[in-house]
Amino acid sequence: MPDSLTAKERIAELAGLPTLAYPTVSPSGDAVAFYYDETGRNELYVLDLESGEMAQWSEGEVPRDAGSPLHWSADGERVLFHRDEDGDEQYDVFAIDGSGTVDALVQSEGRNVVHDVAPGGEFLVFESTRDGQVDLYRRDTASGEVTRLTDADQPVWWSTVSPTADRIAYVSNAVGDLDVYVTAADGTEQRPLSISADGAEAVAADWHPDGDRLLVGDNSDGLGRVGVCDLATGETTWLGDGTAEETPVQFTPDGERVLATRDRDATTVPLVYDLATGESREFDLPDGVGLFGTHPRLPRRLANDAVVDESRVIVTHTTPTTRRELLVYDHATHTAETLVAAEHGPFDTQDFVDAEYVTFASDGVPETRQAAVEHDPAQEFEVGALLYDSGERPSPLVVKPHGGPRGRDTKRFSDYTQVLTACGYSVLEVNYRGSIGRGREFVEALYDGYGGAEQGDIATGVEYVLDEYDWLDDDRVAVFGGSYGGYSAYWQLVQYPDLYAAGIAWNGLTDLVDLYEHTMPGLRAATETYLGTPAENPDLYEERSPVTHADNLAAPLLMLHGVNDRRVPISQARRFREAVDDEADVEYHELGAEGHSTTDQEQTLRAFQLLEDFLGRRLGAGETEQRPVDGV
Repeated sequence: MPDSLTAKERIAELAGLPTLAYPTVSPSGDAVAFYYDETGRNELYVLDLESGEMAQWSEGEVPRDAGSPLHWSADGERVLFHRDEDGDEQYDVFAIDGSGTVDALVQSEGRNVVHDVAPGGEFLVFESTRDGQVDLYRRDTASGEVTRLTDADQPVWWSTVSPTADRIAYVSNAVGDLDVYVTAADGTEQRPLSISADGAEAVAADWHPDGDRLLVGDNSDGLGRVGVCDLATGETTWLGDGTAEETPVQFTPDGERVLATRDRDATTVPLVYDLATGESREFDLPDGVGLFGTHPRLPRRLANDAVVDESRVIVTHTTPTTRRELLVYDHATHTAETLVAAEHGPFDTQDFVDAEYVTFASDGVPETRQAAVEHDPAQEFEVGALLYDSGERPSPLVVKPHGGPRGRDTKRFSDYTQVLTACGYSVLEVNYRGSIGRGREFVEALYDGYGGAEQGDIATGVEYVLDEYDWLDDDRVAVFGGSYGGYSAYWQLVQYPDLYAAGIAWNGLTDLVDLYEHTMPGLRAATETYLGTPAENPDLYEERSPVTHADNLAAPLLMLHGVNDRRVPISQARRFREAVDDEADVEYHELGAEGHSTTDQEQTLRAFQLLEDFLGRRLGAGETEQRPVDGV
């Protein structure tokens, strides 16, 4: 980091770097819409691909948090976006045009998220919780009438409309057993497709231009694979050699090629398959994370999201030391052109810390004492992790578990990681069992319940790096995570109190029964995959709740929670705060006007300041400033 900047100034500069999100190509392929916050606030921009000119379409009408996708109207005149109330994720759907005129399209109680727009513009398809469950709905453009298309026992996760707008493919069922269905556009004639084995996960990503085939994926054979399903025969032709996790994305306009992504260790690379030969070629990009769009996990295809023409597509690319940039990539010549360059402000890429990929064996039971629940050894896996060396000697360590739990830490630029290393803290990110990118067996190893061997993997990773890297300070180890990473932070502190000198939990799970009863419907179904229901497994819910073991808390704890969080309600933080002993060293902050996560620069800066202040007082590293933090 530039030596001329103080720690406070470095953090402010990092928080103010603009971030690009959800790039989406127009139906004609002549423009790209995306979120960008170069003004300090998230706004909607449209880039003309021929001229290279970038125009700002919104002036405060879109959400401060870029947490939901964009879609184009079929005529390319308007962009559809989702707006909620201060991050509560209870979205309504709006459309904006180049003049800034905004129209409401879908408004109701609950959460409404657009999946796709019919190619001719006749209707749009969206998911909604207006009737309790996450079901699929259709809004007709001419009349504005909304029709419910599904009445599923389990949530509908995503859908895509056929080229002739007469059918819709969608994915439904609880996480852990996803199935693909095809229905008539009015919701009749629904039928499942026999793509995957029982218990496996299947997805439908895109329709072939002929309307008779679907681009699909599944993990029946262990690793995620890409295939083309013939709807007339029901047969699926699978691509690839099955040696890496792959995710389907989209057909090219001529239907002769398929776009996909491939996960390897902690990287993701885009690729293109030739359907005639079955051969694939990876995009020629630096080692890191390349994506069609910006969502690193879900194989959900945003409408018209990536394709510019027969050979050109848009991709985003990032590495641990380079922030996200937007490229147009020609997969015929394998050359790339930068559309929106990564912005690094006063920093050089050499000012950021690169990631070292390490692996270690774990059976889920570390050497460290288990204070809350005694676990027997589980299946042993070779677990991967990313280690960032701050250069401090000796160096305190911040362990940063990812969320999800179906998440994955990758070789991408992480603002939080770079803030921590800039403050002198080395960072460890562990892809514990349950993480994606390693195939079905690794994901399903977490199905016996939260707070088990996956938490042992994290603790084993800490033990491994402390033993292997003598420049790490064993006495100055903290754990920090958000969402399921927040659950991990709580659980690490109550299960392995001897390992940590401090902890930070942001929007973390603490009481699993309360969570099940009050979270959003789709996430309730996901919870059942890992824990069953509270009625089925009351002892498991109680045993694996950090609040049950709050008396084990021995280290100073910083608790952060958004008051508008609907995924992990504020009651989760309040219950844990009430449960800890009055003498416990807890700093507690409820974050106003904020939900489960945020990309807003002011809110991000506030979080950075809280982290730096707390860790500076509790662990101490390099240049620290002990000061009150405004705005909390």
